[in-house]
Amino acid sequence: MAAPDSSINNYQLHHSVNVEGTKNVIRACVECNVKRLIYTSSPSVVFDGVHGIFDGMESMSYPEKFNDSYSETKAEGERLVINANGKNGLLTCCIRPSSIFGPGDKLLVPSLVSAAKAGKSKFIIGDGNNLYDFTYVENVAYGHICAERTLASGGCRAEKAAGQAYFITNNEPIKLWEFFSLILEGLGYERPSINIPVAVVMPIARFVEYTYKSFSHCGLRVPQLTPSRVRLLSCNRTFSCTKARVHLDYEPLVPLKEGLKRTVASYSHLRAVPRSRASKVSLILGNGKMANTLLWKDKKQTLTVLLVLAIIYYYLFAFGYTFITAVSKLLSLAAFYLFGHGFLPTEIQGIKFGKIPPSYFHLSERKAHRLACVATSSWNSAVRILKSLCRGKDWPLFLKVVSILLSISFLGTLPLQSIFTLGVSLLFFGFVVYEKWEKEIDVLCSRAYPHFLKLKADALQKLSNN
Repeated sequence: MAAPDSSINNYQLHHSVNVEGTKNVIRACVECNVKRLIYTSSPSVVFDGVHGIFDGMESMSYPEKFNDSYSETKAEGERLVINANGKNGLLTCCIRPSSIFGPGDKLLVPSLVSAAKAGKSKFIIGDGNNLYDFTYVENVAYGHICAERTLASGGCRAEKAAGQAYFITNNEPIKLWEFFSLILEGLGYERPSINIPVAVVMPIARFVEYTYKSFSHCGLRVPQLTPSRVRLLSCNRTFSCTKARVHLDYEPLVPLKEGLKRTVASYSHLRAVPRSRASKVSLILGNGKMANTLLWKDKKQTLTVLLVLAIIYYYLFAFGYTFITAVSKLLSLAAFYLFGHGFLPTEIQGIKFGKIPPSYFHLSERKAHRLACVATSSWNSAVRILKSLCRGKDWPLFLKVVSILLSISFLGTLPLQSIFTLGVSLLFFGFVVYEKWEKEIDVLCSRAYPHFLKLKADALQKLSNN
């Protein structure tokens, strides 16, 4: 049953547990004449991270490319268990519980609460209409019992179930983001309400994952936002329990509504604490260190960051350097830091300095392949946009492209020092101004937005008629 956190996309770690660990269990069962082995697999073994699944059946084959290392190694472990069926009288089967939840969960609910406290739970990745199958933890336990009873019954029923895999769910598909909302509301937090397109989130998730992999040896926590998790949060994933019902006599014991009620009740220690209402801009900035810095709530921290930015400005931009000169100076600073870091001992007066191994800068064949896939995908997306533009019918897309190009063109005319100064000014003063006159600015925006939509619609109508 055990496996590492699926969000840790480390193939070596998952392989050591999900594959090598499974081999050890099978070997021990065969040597000790164990008669029945049930492997807890996952529906992710048939999910490629691209195509949604509606009412998935066990006849679905494994994808050519898996969503992450967890899914790939769980599938390999599942194969091992199925192939071990019949060895020395051992009967095996696999169950695939979908998205387990319930009291005692240390991943789903704590992650949702952590995101809510940081002001991130208000965002919905995608359109928010993707359906999901969740499984209450007692139903998962009951699925194991049904599988064991069937294998132990002997005769045709046991033979039919042996060497098979079964989806186990609550058999009550629900919108993923509605499920999250019910948990958050039950604990006193606001439900997600702001949709963000997957195309916007995915590049950020790739950068976050790359940063974690690069600096994980320095003690970075496992990120919540990764490409595999973005795909999981934006795709449909529902599965049929028909095979489990026919072969194993499985029926969920605890309905979804009751499971949610019990789950929320068990996390009373994570309930939202009533406090003075934080400003909207503070919530947008995460209501943490970044908000305290940019809104001048921690003046010492704000002044420290401004001092660092002033040094960067003086060193790189004050003399009107070109882009290439500024980059070369920045690289020289990085080289000086790396040299000094390598020169320092591993510990000075109790302060430890983690050394950067040479392998840190090595680009493996696997990483190179992934980078090539990302570059290819980006190129193909650009080509699709270009094809759509060439048809001369998609006016909204044309206007978006023109707006983006004009913005880039405008920024390109500005010297680097102007862009740097403007960016810093907006960061450290724009948010403060918005916080101070939040209501007034929101009222103006709410009045102007319908006029903007009308102008846009009229413009598109005229362009379409012409």
